[in-house]
Amino acid sequence: MSAKPLTETLYTFRRRSTREVVVGDPARGGVIIGGDHPVVKQSMLTCDTMDTAACVQQTLDLVAVGCQLVRITAPTVKDAANLEVIVRELRARDCLVPIVADIHFKPEAAMEAAKWVEKVRINPGNFADTKKFAIKEYTDEQYVEELGRIEERFTPLAQLCQELGRALRIGTNHGSLSDRIMNRYGDTPMGMVESALEFARICRRQGFHNFLFSMKASNPKVMIECYRLLTWKLDRLGPDWNYPVHLGVTEAGEGEDGRIKSAIGIGSLLTDGIGDTIRVSLTEDSPHEIPVCDDLIDQTPELANRRPLLEMPPLPFDPFTYQRRHSAVIDLDEGLGCGGEETIRVIVTQAAWETLAPRIRPGADVRPEGVYEALPLVEVDPRGPFTLPAESAFVTVKDGLDLPAITAFRLLAARLAGVGSPHPILLKDCLGAPAQPLASHLALLRAATVIGSLLADGIGDAILVRLEAGHGRALQLAYSILQAVGSRSFKTDYVACPSCGRTLFNLQTVTARIKIRTEHLKGVKIAIMGCIVNGPGEMADADFGYVGGAPGKINLYVGKKPVKFNIPETEAVDRLVDLIREHGKWVEPEPEAKTISV
Repeated sequence: MSAKPLTETLYTFRRRSTREVVVGDPARGGVIIGGDHPVVKQSMLTCDTMDTAACVQQTLDLVAVGCQLVRITAPTVKDAANLEVIVRELRARDCLVPIVADIHFKPEAAMEAAKWVEKVRINPGNFADTKKFAIKEYTDEQYVEELGRIEERFTPLAQLCQELGRALRIGTNHGSLSDRIMNRYGDTPMGMVESALEFARICRRQGFHNFLFSMKASNPKVMIECYRLLTWKLDRLGPDWNYPVHLGVTEAGEGEDGRIKSAIGIGSLLTDGIGDTIRVSLTEDSPHEIPVCDDLIDQTPELANRRPLLEMPPLPFDPFTYQRRHSAVIDLDEGLGCGGEETIRVIVTQAAWETLAPRIRPGADVRPEGVYEALPLVEVDPRGPFTLPAESAFVTVKDGLDLPAITAFRLLAARLAGVGSPHPILLKDCLGAPAQPLASHLALLRAATVIGSLLADGIGDAILVRLEAGHGRALQLAYSILQAVGSRSFKTDYVACPSCGRTLFNLQTVTARIKIRTEHLKGVKIAIMGCIVNGPGEMADADFGYVGGAPGKINLYVGKKPVKFNIPETEAVDRLVDLIREHGKWVEPEPEAKTISV
């Protein structure tokens, strides 16, 4: 698969050209997604769809902080019918924000919802297909028969959306690919893309084009690969396949970890010119998501390269498949190796080392692993020729260049690949200190976008975070970025969905309770899911899962396999701990955590 069409946009910013998708009446509060219009911010309600008053209030709260599209789950026809009441109440309060119905499993609910809302989101993985993790070999004839059955189920919705002037999102989730797609393509980006394209072809046969795509995953690397592959595939299909895309990292979690994952996935794609509407999915109250959307959009012009380059060498990585760049190994202090297959190391400045060193406990998981000023290091301008010493030296981009860091390091990796150099690369989140110190939340998003984007490309053997002014916080942020992008594990990893009307327990409360009991389990990944819509699939790379099965009842998983059913919620956290212990992953917490004060 040739990456040539992506080369230019991954070096020099050019927003992907798309057709416009109209959601509602733009003259009366509607929005236009795509074209030359600004990126649209959206979020989702967390309350029961049958609770009209709560839905209205949460919508008003979201609009008050700048949300431009509000999504509401409609798990049943009854819920979908209540959207009429919710929309009527909102319009009576002069709230004209377009409403999106979120549909899983029920085509009938989608048909009902389309009568009342401006946009419908369907998931190809469960709209007409099943998800039983069944293994079956499909002949070509059987596969075509299944596509015919899907077309029969989906065509009425496409026709109704066309008739009523509704918009549609064809939203594929990594966690809910159908058994049919899984058996043909596997759990792959190609499977996600093809799942969406099947439904798009049906829309097009009906002459319906007011739709867009999404390719969401909880793993930022997978999410980036999927969107790149989708947009590449659409470009290959022809100029009239230029549909907009919605960006999101699903089940990102809460707090700084959720923001870091979202910055890696959403921020990097926006910087590469991909994305027309976004949602930051946090396990928090929905209004907290919108300021993060604002910050990710606002930082894009500064992080994206709009300067022409005299030369754009071939990409030094495959944009569709992750593979870490080959490099030689260099010895750091204390017997640590860096480069090759060694773990990606965390470097600090001399000033940071002097502050942090006295506070580091022996054996601490979060600690500096090298000092910037003491490294064997060559700093270069990758836009022109440069000379390299023997292999036992790092290479990095010199400070002060008039070039954004993401482009500079991609160009550096390409130059090294061009001469067959295995020198390990030290990544920096910025090429010199900003004119004014950044607020901590902005430093977090920028550092995660820059370093996370490059690590997802397979570039980098060590990282240096300088945008965060606090030395302890900068060190913690560096480790958190490595964990979020899947390059390192120094603490428990949580995959937690953001809650919606389908959720069967209080996600924020339960997530906090689980963290109190398990956050000392380094290297263990726990998924916390409010319902089964994406649960089993998104838990495919988790060690254990805690999933709402029914009101007040929890199902526990090992990987994507359910092993305990209908556990009373009051007992479920204890039973989760027992399950972790049964599988040899439990260790008792130490009296004091081995971390440094930040």
